[in-house]
Amino acid sequence: MPGPFSQKEIVLGVTGSIAAYKACDIASRLVEAGANVIPVLTRSAQEFVGPVSFEAITGNHAITALFERLQNPEIEHIAVARRAHLFLIAPASANILAKAAHGIADDWLSTTLLATRAPILFAPAMNTQMYLHPATQANIEILRARGCSFAGPASGTLACGEVGPGRLIETSAILEAAGVLLSEQKDLAGKRVLITSGATHEPLDPVRFLGNRSSGKMGRALALEALRRGADVTVVSGPAQAPLPHAAEVVRVKTALDMLEAVQSRVDTVDVFIAAAAVADYRVDAPAPSKHKHTGASLQLTLSPNPDIAAWVGQHKRPGQVSVGFAAETDDLLNHAGAKLAAKNLDLIVANSVGGAHCAFGADSVLAWLLTPGNPPEPLDLISKEDLTQRIFDKVALLLQS
Repeated sequence: MPGPFSQKEIVLGVTGSIAAYKACDIASRLVEAGANVIPVLTRSAQEFVGPVSFEAITGNHAITALFERLQNPEIEHIAVARRAHLFLIAPASANILAKAAHGIADDWLSTTLLATRAPILFAPAMNTQMYLHPATQANIEILRARGCSFAGPASGTLACGEVGPGRLIETSAILEAAGVLLSEQKDLAGKRVLITSGATHEPLDPVRFLGNRSSGKMGRALALEALRRGADVTVVSGPAQAPLPHAAEVVRVKTALDMLEAVQSRVDTVDVFIAAAAVADYRVDAPAPSKHKHTGASLQLTLSPNPDIAAWVGQHKRPGQVSVGFAAETDDLLNHAGAKLAAKNLDLIVANSVGGAHCAFGADSVLAWLLTPGNPPEPLDLISKEDLTQRIFDKVALLLQS
């Protein structure tokens, strides 16, 4: 399936920041994803990076001045403003934020920002004190109130040596935010989605635990697709390798009991619940207060069953609320999945294999089937987790309408 950047025209505005060189990677990633990127460099940006690199990456002329002579007369601020699907300003300096907030138009980029009706995404990057200054914060609030979006900044050690907010956020996070704005399918606008993700770790002692191989990739893909479709997303995540989308609210937990408590306190306010976490079935009755020593003797543990979070939600869901679960099985997949669909009072269950060559844990693609009450299983064969999430939310959108 085509991604959100396919055949989209994106104006990439690069402003005066030490992080300007990172815009080359952003441009490259956008082009790889199918976008037509128009690079725009302010005069200050050109003190850090040159236009030639952007022209080589994008195949387009880099705009550097308001009144420059262009080989293609169509590339001027009004035409581009009307044609662009997105304006991405990365890095965005304090100067461009101030200009945009107060309608100052003294160069190509600031002038065109006034003329466009396309979504605008700022990725700020500047000195910590500049970012925290009341003037900058007020400008950001003005822009947010007008519908502009922001990605970052991140916190950490800056080039100037200060520690705090002001670093350009990772390219992946900028692309996530851009993809959300470019998505045309907003069938979950106004809906709230709660997703569990990752594994759970059940402690044996202060340094060891019972867990599984869940990477959290499925939860990440689900959260990102829900955001693209306009939903307000909360993810309750156990330990996981895959980073969650920055635009989602993330609640970090470790154990199954922690996850259940986090879900119970939030599920009443959501429209959709998706149990994508690989929750440990058992926990140790009495975790040792200190590390077990290796003595060579056998170690016996008493385990108790953990609560079934999806089943609890199924028992307590309100009319119109949609509940989705996953069945990760090594054998007799469809029979086990069908039994779980009924026992947990789910509206949809995703059955996938966790054994053999196409194990779902940690993989980018899975063998999957979709099951709904009263209907035959729908085979999806080997499908990427990103495409699988689109199929899942297509079903969810229909269930919400029924």
